[in-house]
Amino acid sequence: MANRDALRELQSRLAARLQAAQAEGPSIAWLAVHAGAGRYLMPLAQAGEIFPWSPVQPVPYTRPWFWGVANLRGHLSGVVDLAAFLAEVWPAAPALRPRSELAQADCSLLALNAALDVNVALVVDRLAGLRSPEAFVSSAPPAEDAPGFFGALHTDAHGETWQEIQLLSLSQSAQFLSISA
Repeated sequence: MANRDALRELQSRLAARLQAAQAEGPSIAWLAVHAGAGRYLMPLAQAGEIFPWSPVQPVPYTRPWFWGVANLRGHLSGVVDLAAFLAEVWPAAPALRPRSELAQADCSLLALNAALDVNVALVVDRLAGLRSPEAFVSSAPPAEDAPGFFGALHTDAHGETWQEIQLLSLSQSAQFLSISA
């Protein structure tokens, strides 16, 4: 009987929190990550689950930024080094940092939302948390020569610039889908 009461209490608390969140509207818009020397914002609605480093099986005859496939919760996902991909498609991308095997093991895999219909996880060096629009003091459009999947540039109170990446556009770009060498 105590278990049922505890379950009802939990359900009512969750329902109240869900209603409050819906009434407030979305206050958090992005997942902030570091990849190479760059700082990036990924829309939460387009991001999927975050996984700790998982062994990757290399796939021959692919571009250097496509590391291979990994088993993530029983699903095979392609693994793309975000920093290396951006360095290849955009010459003005922040510099790559070489990774040792030890540093690679500290990386995380950010899966794209299943609704995007692409089984891919992005290698990110470090997660920097969630960000809301209020966390930034200014925004500017992306550089003219930036890839089409880049969104606005946001500057935070510390003067750091964060590049928004539209994961939906990224997942549909020909450059991202062309993994063969």
